[in-house]
Amino acid sequence: MSDATLYSEEMFVLLVPGAAEVFLTPAELQARLQQMLSKRQDRLPRDLQKLDSVKAQAKYLRDTGCEFEVEPGVAWQWYGVRLEK
Repeated sequence: MSDATLYSEEMFVLLVPGAAEVFLTPAELQARLQQMLSKRQDRLPRDLQKLDSVKAQAKYLRDTGCEFEVEPGVAWQWYGVRLEK
């Protein structure tokens, strides 16, 4: 159930509790998600467990989600943004 609009985003803003917001390209966001997911392989939701690699999990999450709970009560959030010049 992916939204094609997400694929066209030029930038994302990543919100991590306790850190400043960060603007990232889609590739940079996927890399951050991969780092985070690689540390949580034993605690993944079922939809991510079905995927065969951390890279595939991060791509799926980036393209279909906007939030991931990294621990109870603490979630990363990301949103597609368009920057105006």
